[in-house]
Amino acid sequence: MPRPLGELEDAVMTRVWQWNRPVTVREVLDDLRRERPIAYTTVMTVMDNLREKGWLRREREGRAYRYEAVSTRAAYSAALMNEAWAASDNPAAALVAFFGMMSPEQTEALRDALRVAHLDDTRPGAPAEGRGSPER
Repeated sequence: MPRPLGELEDAVMTRVWQWNRPVTVREVLDDLRRERPIAYTTVMTVMDNLREKGWLRREREGRAYRYEAVSTRAAYSAALMNEAWAASDNPAAALVAFFGMMSPEQTEALRDALRVAHLDDTRPGAPAEGRGSPER
């Protein structure tokens, strides 16, 4: 299970996820420097650490490496949510509290996601009786 990314790790991964292509340390550095002063070696170390943690993979290109994400931001977010939910001593209450914090836009996104996932109808191991029934 992933630990939450640190502030600089998140800034690096945000760029890698947004660009959705292999990137060099120099590209990430140049973009980060628009927001803050930062050294090349700092970005290189962060990207190598993210590779060692399994978030990035790299391939040599000439004298440099190109890094790319191993998974998506959505998968990262889902894993964090799953870990937080699993850590609760009352998962149902945690979900109710979480739903109560959601904005109307988030609530609509949840409804859309449930429609797409068809959780009630296609979940492995769900009881056969009542699948798809309107009472749900």
